[in-house]
Amino acid sequence: MGAGLLVGLTALLPASCASTAPERPEDAIVLGALLPFSGSESAIGRNLEQAMLLAIDDVNAAGGLDGRPFDLRSRDSHSSPERGFHQLVELLYTARVAYLIGPEENELARKIAQDVKALDVFHMLPGYAAPSVARSETRGGWVRLAPSPFEVGCALALTAVRERIRSVNSLAARDDYNASVSSAFTTHFAALGGRILPSVTFMSGQPTYATKIESAFATRAGRTLLAAHAATASTIVTEWAVSGSPGTWFLGPALRTEVLLANVPTGTLDGYLGVSPSLSLRSECRVVDEAAQAVDCTTENAAAFIGHFSRRWDGEAPLPAAHFYYDGVVLIAMGLVYAEAKSGKIPSSGHELRGIIRELNSPDNEAASWRDLRSAMERLRAGIPLRYVGAAAEYELDEYGANLHHFMQQWTIDGGRFVDLAPVAVTCEPWE
Repeated sequence: MGAGLLVGLTALLPASCASTAPERPEDAIVLGALLPFSGSESAIGRNLEQAMLLAIDDVNAAGGLDGRPFDLRSRDSHSSPERGFHQLVELLYTARVAYLIGPEENELARKIAQDVKALDVFHMLPGYAAPSVARSETRGGWVRLAPSPFEVGCALALTAVRERIRSVNSLAARDDYNASVSSAFTTHFAALGGRILPSVTFMSGQPTYATKIESAFATRAGRTLLAAHAATASTIVTEWAVSGSPGTWFLGPALRTEVLLANVPTGTLDGYLGVSPSLSLRSECRVVDEAAQAVDCTTENAAAFIGHFSRRWDGEAPLPAAHFYYDGVVLIAMGLVYAEAKSGKIPSSGHELRGIIRELNSPDNEAASWRDLRSAMERLRAGIPLRYVGAAAEYELDEYGANLHHFMQQWTIDGGRFVDLAPVAVTCEPWE
């Protein structure tokens, strides 16, 4: 839906919508965020917001933007493209935020893409299911932080080969992200010499998936990828267990969440493998056996961030995705601080800010860690370009603004809890 129509829709929003926001300094740099505080994905919204609020605290303690504080304005997507859309309208057209973070919902992010372009705002996409940013634009600035479906599919296919699985298929939700993960997985597996059997797709929100489950396992594939979000996947896994647990699963990255484990029979998924973004820095990983592609990674950086988060939020731990949301805020702040130091003003367009963030995160620049933002911000104010070593990754953005990932985390479930296994190097060749 285009910007012109959205302008008309804003007239339907309550006049008091923006006035209900908490008081903030008049000169604050406001970041707008759309998160699922209610609905099927509500379990993650508060945790992701906490990560961003922690980042706001940290960048403000480091001096903000030449003394101006950063602030966060959050809105509820209700885990729904329809209801969340109106909240995005409010952020873009009533609150007029120039820096947008989220949403988690792929369909909702796609729906607003034309407005981001028309308004030339900056759009940070930390979520796993964020849309691809592989496009060239002259207006609007997109940066995607989490691994792409290509990288996820590569890691899953390599895992299947190492497990000596000869045939695979998938049971995948019919949304852009999960469909893309399913396609990437089967395409990579075929390229590695594996056999692809017919996959099955479904629409989320159905009262039962029994016939879909039966169809997916009728082919007797060596492994079936479950590519879905946790709320739907828990229903599928429960129905699968009731039907006798035919076949074996691979688990997509969106399923590494306590929401899944809390809503399936205990022990149902024990022993099954999944992959998700690695929270080890690239410098914390090394290939110990190139022939076997064996990788060894440490997790000191992620553990330090978990401690930092827990101290701020009374012992709560950040979700893996929260690491990326923290980094999204810091990357925006670093880009604005550096831009002001170099030109005397902050960028007037999202497209320009994306270029600056890409410039900063060149591998040629000296590194600056999230653990010492005060020093990093001082050097940026002096006009020194620094690449960011964040809570989730050492950032290196491609020409479109997508972060490059070299490793993925392999994991299993044991006794109703997630257990990390050896990481997987993303070594698949780009598609022609």
